[in-house]
Amino acid sequence: MFRDLSVISHGAAAAVFAVLAVLVATRYLRRDIDRALFLAAIVTALWASVLVTQSLWGSPGFFTRYLLELLRDTAWLLLLFAMLRDGFRQGRFTSQIKKVLGAATAILIITLLALGTLEFALHIDLVSGKTKVIGQIALSLLGLSLVEQIWRNSTVFGRSSMKYLCIGVATIFAFDFFMYADALLFGQVADSFWNARGFVNAALMPLFAINVVNTRKQPVDFQLSRSAVFHAGTLIFAGGYLLLLAIGGYYVRALGGEWGEALQVLFITVSLAFLVTLLLSRRIRGRLMVFISQNFFDYKYDYRDEWLKLTKELANLSNEPPLPERIVRILAGLVESNAGALWIKGEQKDFHLKASVNIATPKYTIIDEDSDMVKFFKDREWIIDLSEYREDPVSYNLLEIPDSITKTAEAWLVIPLYLDNELYGIAMVGAPYARVELNWENFDLIKVVARQTCNLIAQNDAQNRLSRAMQFEAVSKASAFMVHDLKTLIAQLSLLVKNAPKHRNNPAFIDDMIATTDHAVRKMSNLVDHIRKPSSGADEQRASIDLTQLVRELIEDNSRRSPAPWLQGAPPAIQVCADKEQLRSVLGHLISNAQDATAPTGEITLNLKTAKGSVVLFIQDTGSGMTEEFIRTRLFKPFESTKGLTGMGIGAYQAREYIQELGGSIDVTSEPGLGSCFSLRIPLANAATGESAGNKPEPTDSGLQEGRQAVN
Repeated sequence: MFRDLSVISHGAAAAVFAVLAVLVATRYLRRDIDRALFLAAIVTALWASVLVTQSLWGSPGFFTRYLLELLRDTAWLLLLFAMLRDGFRQGRFTSQIKKVLGAATAILIITLLALGTLEFALHIDLVSGKTKVIGQIALSLLGLSLVEQIWRNSTVFGRSSMKYLCIGVATIFAFDFFMYADALLFGQVADSFWNARGFVNAALMPLFAINVVNTRKQPVDFQLSRSAVFHAGTLIFAGGYLLLLAIGGYYVRALGGEWGEALQVLFITVSLAFLVTLLLSRRIRGRLMVFISQNFFDYKYDYRDEWLKLTKELANLSNEPPLPERIVRILAGLVESNAGALWIKGEQKDFHLKASVNIATPKYTIIDEDSDMVKFFKDREWIIDLSEYREDPVSYNLLEIPDSITKTAEAWLVIPLYLDNELYGIAMVGAPYARVELNWENFDLIKVVARQTCNLIAQNDAQNRLSRAMQFEAVSKASAFMVHDLKTLIAQLSLLVKNAPKHRNNPAFIDDMIATTDHAVRKMSNLVDHIRKPSSGADEQRASIDLTQLVRELIEDNSRRSPAPWLQGAPPAIQVCADKEQLRSVLGHLISNAQDATAPTGEITLNLKTAKGSVVLFIQDTGSGMTEEFIRTRLFKPFESTKGLTGMGIGAYQAREYIQELGGSIDVTSEPGLGSCFSLRIPLANAATGESAGNKPEPTDSGLQEGRQAVN
């Protein structure tokens, strides 16, 4: 009876799959999937026919039946790989998955074929029957894992072609799995499974026929997700683990003697408990998902596009919106959010709120440097998911989040911003406006963008500090010049007050006092105007002035001190473009310095020469002189003085700066013990015409040399 059932069962399978092969061959051989289905139908029909002849006449032998069994399984696996190949063409899968699945299938089938062939050729049993059964179970598991991937991840899951094909192939491998698992457990294939096997295969033929008809107009399209690979990998791992467990239990029982059965139960119980522990471990599952995503799939983002978008956002140099707000929007946009806030480390090391976008923050917003969260970020570069934190604070070591964040109703992610390895800022992103599943790739992208934006924030802060320092430097420089001028005026007025009791009845002294006071008043008025209107440029205050007349006035003003300066020759009127009061101050300072450095019996000589669109004023003294090193390193350095506490060391520096503003230069020659000569070159007011203000030709450079020699 059982023999008749087997013949009828497998005969029905052979007949229907032969019909399926004819149907596919005559109409539908356009695609790889159609050709693979044709091959599977032919091999299945042949396999079922061999089982019929073996039941009727006892031939062919075991090797032929075993070989056809492996070929049948291989044919159905090739059908699944044909579907995967279509997926590769559409960019759904990575080459790593193709290599892993193909290698696993090839190794398993080749191993089983090689063992069977060697046994047939050598007439010896290389492996036990249980090993062959385990190989068949492994093939069934591999087929189920492939079907599961295609089934779960098809983009056209509702199409009948996809559904019926997956159901049919999955049923074939699932039936084989249960049949061989039962055989492994009880030591032989159950007659009920064996006799029903042909009927089961025959009953599935209509599913494949429907697939052939439907796919004539609807090509199969599918994709593979990370979750599918994870579940398939878990299934394969669990199946392999159970196989190893069965083998281990068998040998434990065989070698355990009297304790064999008890040791087998203990071994199986402990092993199953260990397997359940692995499967339920969140950390292991998380690491496995990251490993699968990193090694078997294309990246979630097109990083070229992400980098270009970030660069475009950061290249905006305007302050609309301000940089901190732009940083918040950039970080929030990475996770489909439009709200957030940003804290930056202040001078006291605490973190102060710099910007908030579309989110209401509490009144107290400062994050203390010694808070748990700041210490946590200093130890590790983690992004805190507040929704995950609320569900399981233990995963974050019971971290205490500051009130400025926990009291923000829509707070979601807390992102550390590092400058090098130092925590420079903290960003908070609000809840997304669409559901977002975060994985390792999201977090890696957020960390990279956070570091880039932090560098920009730090650069902007450094630029602001530098700008403030330059402003203070400008104020200090202007103040130093003003103090220097005031010091000169105070010295003049102090001298008047000192001599007033002695010369109060001298009319000449009274006239000189009036003139000196008037000069001091005008000088201080100019300083006050400069303070009131610092934005007015130097060019606005310049005018054409007679340098010769100005030099004569300075000689007259400084003739009361010994040695009195004198002007060599009778130079004509020479026009230069400058601020008269500022040029008077500069030249007066140089003449005064020459008097300070020269003994009363010495000599101070001034000489004017024009050359090549410029006028050169020589100020020569026979004073103490200066060394070359002093001229090179200290003379024009601000706040360096040879007058001790009575000098500020800024006069020579101020003179050079102003002469250079006019487009001129200062040259100094000096010899210790012999004296010094300052040569001031100033452009003429009408230098473009190539003539001096006196309409006389300019002398050549030899004329300048003669002037210098005359002074010397």
